[in-house]
Amino acid sequence: MADLERLTLLIVESNQGMRSQLRSMLNSFGIANVKFAPSAGAAISRLRDHRHDVILSEYNLGEGQDGQHLLEDLRNKEIIPLDTLFIMITGERNYERVISAAELAPDDYILKPLAPDMLRMRLQRAVEKRDTFLPVYRLVEAGETQQAIDACAARAETYPRYRIDFLRLEAELHAALGHSDQAEGIYRTILAAKVVPWARLGLAKMLFANKDYAAAEEILSTLVAENSRYVDAYDWLARTREETGHIEEARDVLTSAVALSPHRLGRLRHLGNVQLAVGDGPAAERTLAEVVRKGKYSDFRDPEDHVLLVRAQLSQGRTEEAQATIHDLESSMGGMPATPVCASLSKALYHTRTGAADLAQAALQDALQAGAALSSLSFDMKQELVKACLDNGMEAEGSQLVVDILRNAADERTVQKTRAILQERGHGDLSNELEERVHVEVRGLIAAGADRVKAGDFDGAVREMMAAVQKMPGNPHVLFNAALALLRHIENRGWNERLAAQARGLIARTRRLDPSNPRLDALSGFMQQLARKYNPRQSG
Repeated sequence: MADLERLTLLIVESNQGMRSQLRSMLNSFGIANVKFAPSAGAAISRLRDHRHDVILSEYNLGEGQDGQHLLEDLRNKEIIPLDTLFIMITGERNYERVISAAELAPDDYILKPLAPDMLRMRLQRAVEKRDTFLPVYRLVEAGETQQAIDACAARAETYPRYRIDFLRLEAELHAALGHSDQAEGIYRTILAAKVVPWARLGLAKMLFANKDYAAAEEILSTLVAENSRYVDAYDWLARTREETGHIEEARDVLTSAVALSPHRLGRLRHLGNVQLAVGDGPAAERTLAEVVRKGKYSDFRDPEDHVLLVRAQLSQGRTEEAQATIHDLESSMGGMPATPVCASLSKALYHTRTGAADLAQAALQDALQAGAALSSLSFDMKQELVKACLDNGMEAEGSQLVVDILRNAADERTVQKTRAILQERGHGDLSNELEERVHVEVRGLIAAGADRVKAGDFDGAVREMMAAVQKMPGNPHVLFNAALALLRHIENRGWNERLAAQARGLIARTRRLDPSNPRLDALSGFMQQLARKYNPRQSG
């Protein structure tokens, strides 16, 4: 039986009376380490700094936030580890329908009114299940993803009551490694035994990853038709329609999703972007104004949202409103690293629209001198800067931005969009020239590191490739070869924990950027081989 007394708990509940009631119940079980958060924001702030075994969260948290939103934020932003349990407390009798249509479901949910015996039993059950999965979680946290997959398969046989759960985790780990075919096969196995919405969504996502958009769309369309509240399926259906060029249909799908779940910043932001893409300025302004308003009270607010709102306002000639948005950006987002560059870009867009070319160029120069803040911008925002530079006769500056984008673009879609921006402005030849320049630069950096390795200069190879990483921190080819240089150093000079940690980090970054890279598994295997050979745990 699970030892509850050693648990650390966080209760997320705005009602003081309910907080006291829960603490009394938990104390009666011997659980003394109990903390409180009165809101989702307070919970996020605490969980960034403190690890807890269990989160007990009320479903209705107020301020447009609910426990399901909180769970999604905590998992998607990787604020809590895999072994932190999230248990929902709700008076919503239809909550079972809500979580049956949720890609990220809580570990358990308990309906009010609470009974102490029921709470204790559900806590014990959740902890026992968590403990069964702990060996797999530890492997995942250590970066040993393939071993975690093998452990899932083995433990599914040992613990048949959790077979579907282990299969689900195994599929998700395969997907994280870019093994979409293997993940697809597991989801089909699950569906052969039990038709569950999350497995159908998982299958659709793997079909999407394999660019089988027609099959993915068929599954997703059926999912939303059968369960109108399956908001995650709407999101993926919109992405699928965007990918196939049906941008207006994607807009319609997202509009429906936002009507069902109006408080998710990411979903609202996506809708606003799509509305801008189809030229629906008034709708985009309404949506993005809501993003900006909600963002001010969110732990995940982003100054880039103000830039998008300025774009929507200027597309309609609403210059006074755009001015007000720029002022709001500077006053409400002060202190955030990206705020100055976003404000400068917004001013450049405003001055371009009002015909003040000199002021637009001056604002763009301010944006381009933002240093690290400029590097932290999303690719979409950097592309907005490219457009603004080219529209204001700053071809050299625009070209340098394009080079920066191409150096770090991890997906072909970003490259294609950047290429289209140049071609639309009559710079198709420049696009080809800059792409070739970056290809030559990347090949040169990788070759320089390889030459050092061949010459036996392993220290020099590491210096060369880590300098390349500093220059191109988002280029998966550079990251991959830097990790390889680090491992060659270990292979020839012996174990070095600092270099090993750097290699693990680079492999993880490469996997996030380029999960389908067929050489990643071999690189991970090489690292594991070196770890076994040198047995650093004993030598340390």
